[in-house]
This record gives sequence, structure tokens and C-alpha cells, in this order.
Amino acid sequence: MVCTQKSKKTEFKTLEGVITRTKNGEKVSLSSKCAEIDREMISSLGVSKSVLNNVIFCHQEDSNWPLSEGKALKQKFDEIFSATRYIKALETLRQVRQTQGQKVKECQTELKYLKQNKEKACEIRDQITSKEAQLTSSKEIVKSYENELDPLKNRLKEIEQNLSKIMRLDNEIKALDSRKKQMEKDNSELEQKMEKVFQGTDEQLNDLYHNHQRTVREKERRLVDCQRELEKLNKESRLLNQEKSELLVEQGRLQLQADRHQEHIQARDSLIQSLATQLELDGFERGPFNERHIKNFHKLVRERQEREAEIASQLMNDFAEKETLKQKQIDEIRDKKTGLGRIIELKSEILTKKQNELRNVKHELQQLEGSSDRILELDQELSKAERELSKAEKNSNIEALKTEVISLQNEKADLDRTLRKLDQEMEQLNYQTTTRTQMEMLTRDKADKDEQIRKIKSRHSDELTSLLGYFPNKKQLEDWLHSKSKEINQTRDRLAKLNKELASAEQNKNHINNELKRKEEQLSSYEDKLFDVCGSQDFESDLDRLKEEIEKSSKQRAMLAGATAVYSQFITQLTDENQSCCPVCQRVFQTEAELQEVISDLQSKLRLAPDKLKSTESELKKKEKRRDEMLGLVPMRQSIIDLKEKEIPELRNKLQNVNRDIQRLKNDIEEQDTLLGTIMPEEESAKVCLTDVTIMERFQMELKDVERKIAQQAAKLQGLDLDRTVQQVNQEKQEKQHKLDTVSSKMELNRKLIQDQQEQIQHLKSTTNELKSEKLHISTNLQHRQQLEEQSVELSTEVQSLFREF
Repeated sequence: MVCTQKSKKTEFKTLEGVITRTKNGEKVSLSSKCAEIDREMISSLGVSKSVLNNVIFCHQEDSNWPLSEGKALKQKFDEIFSATRYIKALETLRQVRQTQGQKVKECQTELKYLKQNKEKACEIRDQITSKEAQLTSSKEIVKSYENELDPLKNRLKEIEQNLSKIMRLDNEIKALDSRKKQMEKDNSELEQKMEKVFQGTDEQLNDLYHNHQRTVREKERRLVDCQRELEKLNKESRLLNQEKSELLVEQGRLQLQADRHQEHIQARDSLIQSLATQLELDGFERGPFNERHIKNFHKLVRERQEREAEIASQLMNDFAEKETLKQKQIDEIRDKKTGLGRIIELKSEILTKKQNELRNVKHELQQLEGSSDRILELDQELSKAERELSKAEKNSNIEALKTEVISLQNEKADLDRTLRKLDQEMEQLNYQTTTRTQMEMLTRDKADKDEQIRKIKSRHSDELTSLLGYFPNKKQLEDWLHSKSKEINQTRDRLAKLNKELASAEQNKNHINNELKRKEEQLSSYEDKLFDVCGSQDFESDLDRLKEEIEKSSKQRAMLAGATAVYSQFITQLTDENQSCCPVCQRVFQTEAELQEVISDLQSKLRLAPDKLKSTESELKKKEKRRDEMLGLVPMRQSIIDLKEKEIPELRNKLQNVNRDIQRLKNDIEEQDTLLGTIMPEEESAKVCLTDVTIMERFQMELKDVERKIAQQAAKLQGLDLDRTVQQVNQEKQEKQHKLDTVSSKMELNRKLIQDQQEQIQHLKSTTNELKSEKLHISTNLQHRQQLEEQSVELSTEVQSLFREF
């Protein structure tokens, strides 16, 4: 190290630190260049940095830190006892506990919503199961109906085909009738329009028609030929018109090119005239110009261009030679300028240097003018400083103060050893107190855990014993819960299956009820329609009776239709003069009156016959229409029979069977619900107990750990001296510390007095030395004054010569 004494203070500086150890009889050195000395010293001493700074090497001014504020005092003690990492660990644990608590709350909230979602999902799953069952039953029912519907569709298809055939035949008949009427109408119209009716035979008419057809075909052929010729001429006309338009377009394009060519010629002539005027060429004052003039002009312009190019090339060569010459002159001038500039810079530097030297010499001469007076003043100050130095050396008692400081240092070392012993004793007492406190805390913790285990057992003992027959541990209770959960799931599956079957049965029942209702409504509708047509429910007898009536009416109509001709023939025969007997029985009429009576009777019957025929035909049509309607109701009658005898009874039997199945399923579901309602509360109560049983097992494990810690603390307390208390040791430590502070203050005061006296003597010595050196320096300067004056004259001469050179 090095310490430098300044005018008012000393400056301390460490040059290099070295630690020397003796290992196995050899000295081993460690330099500060290879390691950090402070850390190595702390490691070697085996004491932490905080103990060195605050206890062992604590400065007197900082020795009262145990009386500082609570926060600063706690920080000091934490550093001394290395409790910072434990505090940080506790803070980290507290933060982790707070974070985990927050996560537990969030998970509990999330668990609540997850349970709700689970329950809702179970409900939706049950609904899906029931709906799937309903869908399956509905599909089966639809499939059965489709199977039943296939023969009906085939039958209906056959009926529709027959009906379509009938309708088609009816339409054909109506079409033929209408066509006949139209042809008759057209025939009558043609007869009315014809001016002359052909009176010949059909063969003659056919010959005439064929001749007319041949004439028409000949004219049509000629017309086709004429049209083909006309199309050919039109095509040729279009081609000619197109060619004409193309020629017109070409003519316009060529005319345009000719106009542009003429414009270009005029522009060329004007350019030739202007260029000839500019180049002073004769013979090109007036246009137009022919090909010979153009060739002549080109030849003259080319010759003129060649001459101008030669002249320009000659000028360029001349200018290049002149440029080269000028460039050489410029380079020579630039080199000369550069040399002169360098010379000027050197002269300027020399001039500046000589002026500075001259200025310094003059300044030194001015300072040396008062040196003789300053020597006398320095002699007086030097004698005064030597007197003060001798006086201060006589009055100083440094040796006595140093002896007293050494004795105080020995006393302080003894007090330090005593304080260290007291600190060790205090540490042991504090450790003993901590151990006892931990022992008491562990004992209380053990009692608390025993009490909590007893409470848990008393709270759930009866319930778990009633469920399992004994008080289980966590694994046994979890196994029992697993079996119960499995049983609940199986019960739920059976219940879901039963609900599915019940839903399917209910759906089937509703479908059967709807189908039965529809069938009954259909039966009622068919019976109403049948009754409206027949007037009774005896369809077969009514149809047979109607057929007999139609047959009778048909015979009567035929009889009436033939009666008119018979009556007319009879009347003709009776009115004939040669016939005077009855045409039927060949009875001869005796008198004319009898004959006339028969004729009048026949005439009256002949007059009544059309009316009777008409009424009979209308009645027959009504009966046939009714018969057709009844025949159309034959499938309906068959459907009524099927509905009454087969379909409706089958549906009623199915409905009874479905009702019995529904009642059985309801009983099974009620039984499963009862079983589930018994098992689930047991599972819920066991789940509640499982949490407490888990906590109880954790308490039992913690209780074993606490008992182990109690045994460890009891082992630590064996063999300790318990006579002295912490208060006694602390009081003795305070007395020794007060005495140590007094010794330290005295020692510091003596050191300060020694330092002050040494500083005073050193200051006087340094003042004397400074005065002597200044006196010597002034004497030397006076000897060199003559040399400086000669040097000043030489420098002035050199500066003036340099100015003249510039």
C-alpha cells in the first residue's frame, strides 16, 4: 500500500494485495490479480461478510446499530444470521400458497359449472335415447304400413289403368262423334259453296283430281326451278356487289396514298429549296424537281458533307494539340504553386515557433526582474519556519501517546474476546429458546391433529359403519365407491333402456290410436257414402235388385223401340184394302167400325210409344248411372269388410298388448328409480365422507411427522446448561460493550492527537523545504538571465529576417 501526505489530508491507495498461507510447511501466495481478496479473506476466516462488517470490524461510529429502527435492525440481523434466503423462501411459499389458493377457487368455480354441464349432458343423452327409441318404433310402424300399402297400391293401380282405358275409349267415342259432326258440317258448307256440283262418277272425279294434281306438281317443279335460278342470280349479284365494294375501297386507298405521295413530294421540294439556299447551291430555286435533279442534289449535298467533315476533323486535331499543350502548362503551374505553398507553410511554422520562443524569453526576463527582492523575503520566511519547527518538535509527546495506544489496544483485544464468548453463549441460549419454542409448537400441533382426527371419526363413524360395517381407510372407501358407482351406472343403463322401450311403446300406442281412429273414421265415411248411394247397408241385395231392374228396363226399351215399327206396319197392313184381318191373330174383322177401332187403338199406342220410350230410356240411364256408381263402390265395400273384420280388430288387439307392455315397463322403471334413489344418497354421503377420510389420513401422516420432529428437538435439548438466562448474559454483554466503546474512544482520541502533531511537524518541514527549493530556483534563474537576454536579441533578429523574406 502507499499513503501520500497532502497539504490538508492523506491519500491512501492499495497497490497490490497478497494472501500468504502455509500448507504442509510451504508458503503459498495468492495475488489480487488472480482472485478477489475480500471474498477469499471472508472464505478463509469462515465468517460471513455481514458478521465481519457489523460485528468483528464494525467501526466505532457504526457500533450503535443495535439501537437503530426496527426495519433496519431486522435487516442487519437477517444478514448476520443469513436469514434472508429463508425469508425469501417463506415469501415464495406465501406467494405460491396464494397463487394455488386462487387456482383452487377458480377450479372449484369451474367444477361447479362442469357439474351443471354434466347433468345437462346426462339429461340430453336421456332425451336422445328416448327420441331414438321413438324414431326406431316409428320407422318400424312406417315400414309395416308400407308393406300393407303395397297391395293396395297395386289394386289402385289396376283400377286406375281400367279407368284410364274407359276414359280413353270414351274420349275416342266423343272425338269420333265430334269428327263426324264436323265432317257433316264441312260437307254441307262445301256443298253450299260449290258453284257447280260434279255430276259424274267417282272414277271420273278421281281422274280429274289426278290430272289436276299432275298439273299442280308440274307448276310446282317449274316454280322450284325458277326459284333456284333466281337464287343463283342473286348470289352472282351479291358477289359482283362485293367485288365492286372491294374495288371502291382499293380505289379510295390508292387515291389517299397518291395524295400523300404528292404532299411528300411538295414537302421534299420545299426542303430541297431551303437546304439549297442554306448551302448556296445553284439550280434549285424553283420546283418541281425530277429524278435527275434529286440525284444531282444528293451528290452535291454528299460532297459538301464530306468537305465539312474533313474541315471539322482538322479543327478537332488542332484543338486537341492546343488542349494538350495548355494542359502541360497548367500541370507545371500547379506543381510550382504546390512547392511555393509548402515553402510558405514551413517559413510560417518557423516564424510562429521563433515568435513563441521570443515571447517566452521576454516573459521569463520579466519574472526575473523581481527575483532579488524575493530572495530576501524567502530568507526571512525560512528562518521563521525553522524556529516554529524546532518549537513544535520540543512540545510534542508522540512516544507517550503511542505507548498509551498500545496498552489500550491490548485492553480492547481482551474485551473483544470476552464479547465473542458472550455472543457464543447468547447464541446457544437463543438456539435453546428456539428449540424449546419449536418443541411447544410441535406439541400443540400434535394435540390439534389428534383432536381433528377424533372429530372426523366421531362425525362419520356411525354413517360409514352402517354403510360398510366398519370404519374404512381411504383405499377401502374408494373401492366401495367404485363398486357403487358401477352399480349406479348399470342401474342408469337399465333405466335408460326401459325409458327407451317405454318411449317406443308410447309412440307405438299413439300411432296405433291414431291409426285406429283413422280407420274408424274411414269406415264411417265409407258407410256414409255407401248409404248415400244405396239407401241401405245391404249393398249386395241392392246391387242385384238394381241389375234386375236394369235388365227389365232394357227389355222394355227394346220392346218399345220395336213397337213403333210393328205398330206402323200393323196400321199399314190394316189400312190396306186387301188386308182386313188382324196381322197378329189373323182374325177377320166383321165390320168396318171394329177395324177402325183397332186402327185408332194402334195409332194411339203409336203416338204414346215415343214418350214411353223416352221415359224408359231416361229411367234406364238413371239406373245404369246408379249401377255404375255402385260398381265403383265395390272396392269401398271390400274395404269396409276388411276394416270391420280384420284391420280394426287387429289394431284393437295390438293396442291392448301395447297397454300391457307399457304398464309392465312403468312398473320396472318405478322399481329401478326406487333402487337408484336408494343407492345414490349412499354414494353421495360416502363421497362426502371420502373427503374427510382423505383429510384424516393426511392428518395421520402429518402427526407421524410431528412426532418425529418432537423426538429430534428433544434430542437437541439434551446436555445443555440451563443455569444462566438470556437476560443475565445480555446485561453482562452490554457492560463489556460499554467498556469497549470507552476504550475505543480513548484510543481513537490518542491516535487523533498523534496524527495532528505529526501533521503539524510534517507541514512545517514541507514549508521549510518549499522555501529552500524556491530560493535555490531563483538563484539559478538569476545566473541564466544574461543568457536569456542574448537569446532574446538573436530571436528578434531571426524574426525580422523572416518577415523580410515574406
